[in-house]
Amino acid sequence: MIKYKNIKNAHIKSDLIYRDLYETSIKDSDLFWKKISNRVDWFMKPKKISDVDFKTAKIKWFQDGQINASYNCLDRHINNGYGDKVALIWEGNNPDHDKKFTYKQLLCEVSKFANVLKSHNIKKGDRVCIYMQMIPELTIAMLACARIGAIHSIVFGAFSSDSLRDRINDLNCKVVITQDSGVRGTKIDIPMKCNVDKVIKNSECVQKVFVVKRTDFKIHMKNQFDFWWHKEMNCASNICEPEIMNSEDPLFILYTSGSTGTPKGVLHTTGGYIVYSSYTHEIIFDYQPDDIYWCTADIGWITGHSYIVYGPLSNRATTVMYEGVPNYPDFGRFWQIIQKHKVNIFYTAPTALRALMKEGNAYVEKWDRSSLKLLGSVGETIKKPEWEWYYKIVGEEKCPIVDTWWQTETGGILISPLAATTKLKPGSATKPFFGINPVILNEKGEEIKENPAEGLLAIKNSWPGQMRTVYGNHDRFFDTYFSQFSGYYFTGDGAKRDKDGYYWITGRVDDVLNVSGHRLGTAEIEGAIGQYKDVAEAAIVGFPHEIKGEGIYAYVTLMTGIKPNLKIEEGIINKVREVIGPHANIDKIQFSIGLPKTRSGKIMRRILRKIAHNKLNDLGDISTLADPTIVEQLIKYRK
Repeated sequence: MIKYKNIKNAHIKSDLIYRDLYETSIKDSDLFWKKISNRVDWFMKPKKISDVDFKTAKIKWFQDGQINASYNCLDRHINNGYGDKVALIWEGNNPDHDKKFTYKQLLCEVSKFANVLKSHNIKKGDRVCIYMQMIPELTIAMLACARIGAIHSIVFGAFSSDSLRDRINDLNCKVVITQDSGVRGTKIDIPMKCNVDKVIKNSECVQKVFVVKRTDFKIHMKNQFDFWWHKEMNCASNICEPEIMNSEDPLFILYTSGSTGTPKGVLHTTGGYIVYSSYTHEIIFDYQPDDIYWCTADIGWITGHSYIVYGPLSNRATTVMYEGVPNYPDFGRFWQIIQKHKVNIFYTAPTALRALMKEGNAYVEKWDRSSLKLLGSVGETIKKPEWEWYYKIVGEEKCPIVDTWWQTETGGILISPLAATTKLKPGSATKPFFGINPVILNEKGEEIKENPAEGLLAIKNSWPGQMRTVYGNHDRFFDTYFSQFSGYYFTGDGAKRDKDGYYWITGRVDDVLNVSGHRLGTAEIEGAIGQYKDVAEAAIVGFPHEIKGEGIYAYVTLMTGIKPNLKIEEGIINKVREVIGPHANIDKIQFSIGLPKTRSGKIMRRILRKIAHNKLNDLGDISTLADPTIVEQLIKYRK
């Protein structure tokens, strides 16, 4: 057992306390969450705690309560005398560029931009698209939306104009908030506003675009349509009363890849989400009032929503936001920032750890990391080699690692160690969080109750942070998460549970890849490949990747008469990057005369995965294939 240096002040001090509280949270869920809901400020406290029916995908929490997320992240701390505490530390792309915002200063900026939105007729229920890199205005914009009841939808800043267009149009957004250009590592001209301009040409819903001046990148500003952020802010009042929101009013919509190829608009509501993100942040990271907390995620993903902004700020934390990349100006940047700001809690992804580990220990050991008390991992299962490097080298064998498992759909962490109490096992997400009742099902939907067990991971009950629907398509919400196994939320992941009751996540069981912590639908990638003029058909599978965790392996069939060459290969890769974004970079392309299909025309992806994983002696039955000789060709020319 790793001895936690802060055990005397830990929120959960022993495994006995964990077990007793966990049992209580499952036995009487409503009573448990009623008590936990008191951690936030309500304009009207809820009397009805939950109203949930997984058989119809009906989920409501605290539905008669009234609340505002922005108020809970800002005003209440100022009202309690903490206005001068630093809320946000922004670390820029270059090491000499940073800013700090106290809670008073952050509220002032949020209120001004909330008034800007109101002056342009943005009101409660309107959808606002935020397409920005990791700059302070991103946090300010999302909290300003929450303040007036507008629903924000943040689009990851590396997404292409096509991906941006699809999300804007699906939501019918009235406003887009962006910046002139992005700065990230050695890139100083990421064309943010230009990408927006491409979208606007074919969009009828967008009425205004607000632009932050991050660089001097030359852009076109259209009169009465494009507005500079700084000019609008100069004219705005710094007082804006928060909108009173019903607990079940939408807070944000965040898109995540689906196995059908069409991204899903995951909708999270206000009260339950802020309660759950606040509670999990404090307990799992054992956040104490004077800690400096840093999550390296991008706010364009759910991790940034829950554990850079809403969770930490609702807990009166000091949260770090970083614009740059782990390897600029060199591979020691993370550790330099930890020394500079005396970071106590560090939360990052295995992808980053693998890339940094590959460069050796010198970059780490150059910097003072003695301030660290806790390390966290998110995005995918952390494997034993990087876990041990993280623990031994980064944490100097003094910091527990909370290996957290959760999803965009869950709103917050569901399975994780607790710093002071959990006996850690490298690679295991360990035990469920309070109020979470995970089960392992067999393919018939029957619970496997004995240990050890292996099968499909499902959750037997609801929790406040759970998504409520897929925006505009509740049938898809039901079909995706509740139709397979009646009465359960199906996570889409496989899992093992060992003899000690610890959970080990084994990966996706649908056609969604987890590349560097980004969920990418195989159909979405295949659709992008299909846009290249010489492609007849494509199939995507994942394969183990040393850095990314899971890489993208593409099987591509070209049009008749077209012969594979380097130019076509590069063209396909660039097309996918153009359509989806640079994070969807194909690692291997294998050209094939065809794909293994059943007589009904269904592609047997099982075979493609086995070949990509080099498990050539374990292909299983191929007798149902229309043309078994295709398999021989695929094996012969395997990349």
